[in-house]
Amino acid sequence: MSSNAPKWFRPVAIVALLWNLMGCAAYLADARLTPDDIAQMGEAQQAMYAARPAWAVGATAIAVWAGAIGCLGLIFRKRWAFMALVASLAGVVFQDIALFGIMKAASAGAGVLIMQGIVLVVAILLVLLARKGIDRGWLT
Repeated sequence: MSSNAPKWFRPVAIVALLWNLMGCAAYLADARLTPDDIAQMGEAQQAMYAARPAWAVGATAIAVWAGAIGCLGLIFRKRWAFMALVASLAGVVFQDIALFGIMKAASAGAGVLIMQGIVLVVAILLVLLARKGIDRGWLT
């Protein structure tokens, strides 16, 4: 097995870190919403916030923060990145269960479905990348 990762590996990991940092920023913005901010939203969004269980907020936090940590692990070529990215993927799955099963986010429009689909696909691809990195000896 080669101990040298391909040249594309680190740039991909950096882009993935930036993606997850945007998720962290979105999470922090969401966490800072006041009741007045929510009152200014449309009815569908207000209903989603009212139906959101606390564990869904926790799942989102795990998804974004573990994703960012996992991407740092990829950048520094550490094996533990895999477990962080698995935790992130689990957070995304639980977030989606809450969004679509409990909060009925699909009623908020196609944008929510598309964005969450992208988030899920990226999380899966990052887990697969970390697994490949371990299998090929890129992560130590």
